Amino acid sequence: MRRALLPAAALAGALTLAGCGTGADSGSSKAELSVSSPYMPRPVSADMAAGFLTITNKGGAKDELTSVTSDVAGRITMHSTVGGAMEEKTSFAIPAHGQLVFKSGGSHLMFENLRHQPEQGQKVTLKLAFAKSEALTVEMPVKSATYNPSTGH
Repeated sequence: MRRALLPAAALAGALTLAGCGTGADSGSSKAELSVSSPYMPRPVSADMAAGFLTITNKGGAKDELTSVTSDVAGRITMHSTVGGAMEEKTSFAIPAHGQLVFKSGGSHLMFENLRHQPEQGQKVTLKLAFAKSEALTVEMPVKSATYNPSTGH
């Protein structure tokens, strides 16, 4: 019995070591993207809305958000806000082991030429495209026009 356990333990140890991040294995050299906290405040304008979310990268490689699309809008643009000035961007970096945060008063998504005005309680489907990773589909709930994620209202 003891003899059978030694090769199994050695194999388990080798597999564990192979999974350790040396930077050479494929798992650590790719971006691992996920989305959290998506929301759209109910639009107060008939043709424009804002959207917010967080993209987390648990992988060892950076990536870039290159576009956002949705059937609710004719076009979605990405904006950064620096010193109160809004600037349209064609892409946003997502650092390895980091986050890209779109939040009120900061970087955000602008839904332009709305095809219909989303109502509170509905969900808007987005497709996020990246430079290296596969696209992600996100369900973005429509919250109240004055929604604040830190209070939940």
